[in-house]
Amino acid sequence: MSSVSSDHLRGSGKSPATPAERPARPAPMPAGVEYHRVLAGEKRRIGRGILAIMLLLVGAVVFINVIARGAAVIDLQMGNTTPILGGTDHTPLYHASVMFALALLIPWSMVIQRWLYGVPGPSLHSVVSRFRFDVFGRALLLFSPVWIVVNMLGAFFTPSEQGFWSHTDLIGIFIGTLLLTPLQAAGEEYGVRGLVFRVAGSWARGSQAGLVIGVLVSSVVFMAIHGSTDPYINVWYFVLAAGLALITWRSGGIEIAVVLHAVLNTVSLIGATLLRVDLGTVLQDRSAGVGSPYQLVPTLTVVVITAVVWWRTRRTGPALTPARTPLRPDARPGTSGAVADDPIESRNNR
Repeated sequence: MSSVSSDHLRGSGKSPATPAERPARPAPMPAGVEYHRVLAGEKRRIGRGILAIMLLLVGAVVFINVIARGAAVIDLQMGNTTPILGGTDHTPLYHASVMFALALLIPWSMVIQRWLYGVPGPSLHSVVSRFRFDVFGRALLLFSPVWIVVNMLGAFFTPSEQGFWSHTDLIGIFIGTLLLTPLQAAGEEYGVRGLVFRVAGSWARGSQAGLVIGVLVSSVVFMAIHGSTDPYINVWYFVLAAGLALITWRSGGIEIAVVLHAVLNTVSLIGATLLRVDLGTVLQDRSAGVGSPYQLVPTLTVVVITAVVWWRTRRTGPALTPARTPLRPDARPGTSGAVADDPIESRNNR
């Protein structure tokens, strides 16, 4: 504080705020660490991590129940009983409400990280604390074509029970899927591959052990929340989750995982709509026997995509958070630190 400011405060009868009286600021991002180690510290804070995961899951349940049940009241007036009330009417309004509820996991994950760990929420985007649209765009161009084909074929090779759909409902589901399903997928990514991966990754002393724990815990959580008892489906969920976690680690951000998850869910739902699948029944039934051997195809595709990302970052390794800029007057910003703005093109420098 300058002397002029201090004199002004004394003249007005106010004393300068002490450090304890000043509002708390977010902790700075640690320099030179991998994505999954941003929350790591001297203490492992396992109890705090479990609390963070529980808050995330409770938030998802609350968001879905509040928003979807509110929409269900409107649906009831129209003669529809949606799955949130025990029915099987998967209406456009119910569809949109669930997608929107899960999209709220994006800000909720940031709030939990900021509250429990003091780390700024936007750091969940990437190691540079922003969403790298160039990485997102290149991943969309590189991986989407084969990923779309694999998942569209899955809709045709795994026939499901058909339901009665009016043209209005089909159009409503189609529009809701295009607009909100990518956000729903992103919400799950920020929650699981972002927050849970980081929380579990901070439980070990070293980076490699933290990676193993982070991948395993986040993958088990992702598999468990989908509540399937079918072996094919569980293998698929676990491998998908593990692959997306490894991709997030290598690329240093959530962008590629969001692309793959968003394309998967959007294409699957659009394919189901085109085939007039009874979504109210199919999306609720994940019991043993529902899965099919075809699910090994997208499972292996995820392994291949993960290998491609790993290979393209083989010379640079996983992306790191940038080093803090020195406070010397002659220091040039950006001269130090490891930033991975483009992991697909392997231009990140260590």
